Amino acid sequence: MNECVELIVNWYQNNKRSLPWREGWNPYYVWISEVMLQQTRIDSVIPYYLRFIHNVPNIEALSLIDEDNLLKLWEGLGYYSRARNLKRAACLIMEKFNGVFPSNYEDILSLPGVGEYTAGAIASICFSLKEVCIDGNVMRVFTRIMNYDWDISDKNNKNIVKSEIKKILPDNPGDFNQGIMELGETICLPNGIPKCQECPLKYYCLAFLNGNSSLIPRKIKSKSKIEEEYTIFLLKYNDRVAIRRREYGLLKNMWEFPNKQGFLTYDQIIKEFPCNQLIELGITYTHIFSHKKWFMNSYYIELTNYIDSFVWVSLDEIYSTYALPGAFQPFLKYLEEKIK
Repeated sequence: MNECVELIVNWYQNNKRSLPWREGWNPYYVWISEVMLQQTRIDSVIPYYLRFIHNVPNIEALSLIDEDNLLKLWEGLGYYSRARNLKRAACLIMEKFNGVFPSNYEDILSLPGVGEYTAGAIASICFSLKEVCIDGNVMRVFTRIMNYDWDISDKNNKNIVKSEIKKILPDNPGDFNQGIMELGETICLPNGIPKCQECPLKYYCLAFLNGNSSLIPRKIKSKSKIEEEYTIFLLKYNDRVAIRRREYGLLKNMWEFPNKQGFLTYDQIIKEFPCNQLIELGITYTHIFSHKKWFMNSYYIELTNYIDSFVWVSLDEIYSTYALPGAFQPFLKYLEEKIK
């Protein structure tokens, strides 16, 4: 690894992608991008990032934004607790650090929603502190260079890598950290398909020299997801449709179409909504979360009576104001086709 440090830094400086949050290394920009990039690909994040920064340009604006507006800006990125933690952290920065993003690693780590990886990334990139940031890309690159046949998700192995990389961090730790991550994102790819011939480290990589690049790291079988069934009610009254806040569990406090757990029959739907003039079977959709899988049937129902336990809005208002999680987006598109 000592031999690879300069190669990684030089490769990064000559090959780094032009990304909007890399302009000037503003810690606020880097922070927002790092949180958005958790569980999300760079290409998908860029338009969300640009829209977010346009509407919420600084820490003060983030601390003051209404939560519904915040979640609307986050709509489609998923893991909505990330957005809520951003606002909580912005409020803390305004109160504790006079609105200035902290430049000390421990202070950064103390912010809500900020873990060791994000704190290390901000500290090294924006403040040139010799802090390590370990993600899946770093683990994969290190594991292949050392030809280690181990589970990269194991916490003990992550601690070993963190300790080893800490020893070799150069004076420009930000470029090194970004370089090794970028190698993992663009060259040292997962799932047995690395672009070894394009890698600046190929003659130092023990996995490549031993013909093991496609076999390392070891694949660990993921746990099976919990499966749940739901019936979605697509309710229309006059020119409005019904939504509500989810009161419990996954996506709590997010907006959703009314629903019940389990697959309801047509007769059960009639009993649920007796004051109707039309009931039609709608679309089915399966949404996959990190640890759950939702199987969803839907019914389109035109009501003759107003139900005051729901919030009644136009489709335009949903698109402009109410953050609807990805699990319900296909039903919104179905309603748009149905009603127009």
